[in-house]
Amino acid sequence: MGPWDAFNHLLNFVTPAAAMAVLLGLSGRIFRSKTPVALSWWARVAIVFAVGVAVLAVGLVVWGRDGKMLTYAALVLACATCQWVLVRGWRA
Repeated sequence: MGPWDAFNHLLNFVTPAAAMAVLLGLSGRIFRSKTPVALSWWARVAIVFAVGVAVLAVGLVVWGRDGKMLTYAALVLACATCQWVLVRGWRA
């Protein structure tokens, strides 16, 4: 596998986490809570992206392959929980 192929595989591996992070970051701006948030939207996107990549990596290690639906379900749950904590959803 050449370097471009490796880069393409890595890019395809992190794309679901990036999509979740951007969608949650943008939806956080649409569905605002009444309490002010401590972090800017791009900082929340970066944190949610890091959590998403970590979940995908754990899924890859545990099951030995990428693309398991259980890993994607864990990605959605972990990213949504992270976003809820970052916007202090319990105060709304």
